[in-house]
Amino acid sequence: MDQIRLNKFLAERLGLSRREADDAIATGKVFIDEKPAILGARIDKSSKVCYNRKIVPYEADFLYLAFNKPVGYVCSRRAQGGAPTLYELLPDEFKKLKTVGRLDKDSSGLILLTNDGDFAFEMTHPKFHKEKIYHVVLDCDLEPLHQQIISDYGVKLDDGVSKFKVIRDEEKDDRKHFTVILSEGRNRQIRRTFGALGYTVVELHRVSFGKYQLTDLEPGKYVIIKP
Repeated sequence: MDQIRLNKFLAERLGLSRREADDAIATGKVFIDEKPAILGARIDKSSKVCYNRKIVPYEADFLYLAFNKPVGYVCSRRAQGGAPTLYELLPDEFKKLKTVGRLDKDSSGLILLTNDGDFAFEMTHPKFHKEKIYHVVLDCDLEPLHQQIISDYGVKLDDGVSKFKVIRDEEKDDRKHFTVILSEGRNRQIRRTFGALGYTVVELHRVSFGKYQLTDLEPGKYVIIKP
């Protein structure tokens, strides 16, 4: 009978990362056939797997959503400081899905949601180099030298050097509108990078993530996608 690694199974069924699945196993939250699971364990269709005392079905239906997050909403399940959560805009059947990465409250655009942990891992781990494209508006004109520094050399932040492509929007008669292309996903990376050079990002809108495009999806709306 075909077997599957336990951490992969948990990641796929519960929307966890492989590391989160391993942590759950190591802390005694997972049982196989009523016995505590161990790291590296493998299971098959005949195995009874429980997580936090609840059975995890072997067969699972995976869902994948592309959602256009409006400004003012957070990606967490709970409202933060008066800011509503994007889950308030989704039907009940999708509220168990997890976001694939995040957009901060003041940012808008494409966010993916799924219950497939492997998919989330492959979309967010740096080793897979999934490009994300943003439209960015700054509070004042970006100096050409600063544009070159970010694109060619990077800017030193507290968590390392931040480097990404910065392309001017030639249709605008200023140097405030840019397209940013990056494959990392550090917390508020774009805002912090421009901020380190004295600029404030006043608009940040994600239009693509890997092969997925926002296209004409209205703010607050979603569409089911295929992996």
